[in-house]
Amino acid sequence: MRKLIMYVLFLLIPAVNNALVTEFDKEKTIEIDTYSLVNLADTGLTRDVFDLAVKGLRKLDTNHKLQNPNIVTIADYSQSCNKKRLYVIDLKNKKLLFNTYVAHGRNTGDEYAKSFSNVEGSLKSSLGFYITENQIVGSHTGFALTIKGVEKGFNDNARKREIIIHSADYATEKFIKKNGRLGRSFGCPVLPPDLNKPIIETIKDGTCLFIYNPSDSYICQSTLLN
Repeated sequence: MRKLIMYVLFLLIPAVNNALVTEFDKEKTIEIDTYSLVNLADTGLTRDVFDLAVKGLRKLDTNHKLQNPNIVTIADYSQSCNKKRLYVIDLKNKKLLFNTYVAHGRNTGDEYAKSFSNVEGSLKSSLGFYITENQIVGSHTGFALTIKGVEKGFNDNARKREIIIHSADYATEKFIKKNGRLGRSFGCPVLPPDLNKPIIETIKDGTCLFIYNPSDSYICQSTLLN
């Protein structure tokens, strides 16, 4: 009887291992297909940045932190602010829902974002993963979206700093043509006024936002990427 049990286990182990490998490969294929099918390379978003965003999203979803893991928003602060460097991607349906401008913090840099902070009053952007929350109407910002920074030491002071997604006239192509670059915020990711509401209504209520820059200190220390 013992020999029979051992024989059955011997037959089952490869099948289980193959199932796990197949599931891993399937998930990886889905991510590859999304990047390719949506033609994200043509928009300026690199495969590496996309993969990092999905990696963090998967970990947040595994930990039951997201209400809607099908949508990911990426603000790629490695690109010039004069590029459309904000991406809202539907991973389930493999669609690029929005691709537009997004401004960074006043003390983070001019055309390029170079310096980041989690400190209140720094007027700098904060890197890392956020979870979107609810819509608000601010007295100065108007229609906006609150976001929760979930990476300790990098963006977990977002609420205290009142970092939200909102719009401003300085986050438009018209402003770029007049001034040579986008304007800058107090640390918030700021959108063009015409796309602010539709983007917020798409990404609200528990989706993943990833603000990226190739900062060694962040990439090496992020608990969601390591």
